[in-house]
Order: sequence, then C-alpha cells, then structure tokens
Amino acid sequence: MKKHDLVYLTEDASHDAAIEIINEEAFGPGRFTRAAARIREQGPHDRALSFICADNGETIASVRMTPVTAGSVKGHLLGPLAVRPSHKNQGIGRELVRIAVEAARRKGSEAVILVGDPPYYQPLGFEKVRHGALQFPGPVDPARVLVVPVAPDVHARLEGMIAWRDDGATCLTARAEAQGAAA
Repeated sequence: MKKHDLVYLTEDASHDAAIEIINEEAFGPGRFTRAAARIREQGPHDRALSFICADNGETIASVRMTPVTAGSVKGHLLGPLAVRPSHKNQGIGRELVRIAVEAARRKGSEAVILVGDPPYYQPLGFEKVRHGALQFPGPVDPARVLVVPVAPDVHARLEGMIAWRDDGATCLTARAEAQGAAA
C-alpha cells in the first residue's frame, strides 16, 4: 500500500495549472456551462479562502471560494471541489470543505453556498435552501442548492439573485497577482 504524505495549504498562483487539470478531470469541458461557473466568471475567487491538498508535493485536490451576495446575504460560493481520481474516497474532499467553511466563518462570511449533491454535503453541515429562493445566472436544480448558514436568519435572507461580490481584499490580491505576472 502506498503511503500518502498529505498536506493542506492555502491556494496560491503556483497551483493554478494543477487545479485546472484536476477540474478538467473531474468535470470535463461542460464545467464552463454550469450556473455556478457563470458566477465565478463575474470576478476572482478568494485565494485566502481557497485550499489545495498536496501528496508528496503534488497538488491532488482543490476547493475554491468565491465571494457572493445571495439575496441580502454576504457569503461565499464553494466550488469547484475536485480530487484526482487516484486519491478519491480518502476523505480529502471532505477535509477541504471543512477547512474552507471554517476559514469563511473566521473571515465573517454569513453563509457558504454551493450547488451539489445533498447526500455528500449534508453530513458536512450543509442544508437545503428553500426551493426557488435563489436565482442563478443560468439553469440550476433547486434541490441541489445548499448552504451552511453562519449568521442568524440566513435562510430568511436567501431570497433573490446570487452574484459575485467585490469584497475588496479579493480584488487587491487578484490585481497584485496580475501585476506580478506582467512584470
């Protein structure tokens, strides 16, 4: 049996190429047509709340968090979450979700929202959002819209559009990285 040396790290720009490969393996080219992808296209994800898992120095999994406004809730959209096929069913995805949700909680996020499989995410603290409460920029199965409510009364305030939110810090980080790449 192969020994794994798993390390969980905050994502940085050096992980981008590996993350792209992992997401392509997991979701294929159709990943760009999903409603959640339409939100992510609106602005950068928050690297401070996005994490990777490395095994012996190789990036083998990632989760990203994107700042959003959902109704009147200032939260984060979790995803994509993906693990290389060679490392599936080892609890790596669950640990990345746990780390990301806790980081969002510490940063003051009111909720962590995602579109995903309830049987996988509900044991991790996610609850179903009221059917049709949130409108996405594209079709989405309302039964798959889930939330970890962090602030009080989140469910009552999850009503209306969900869209990318400029939280200031995310934009500063993205701008600094873009300037660094251009230098």
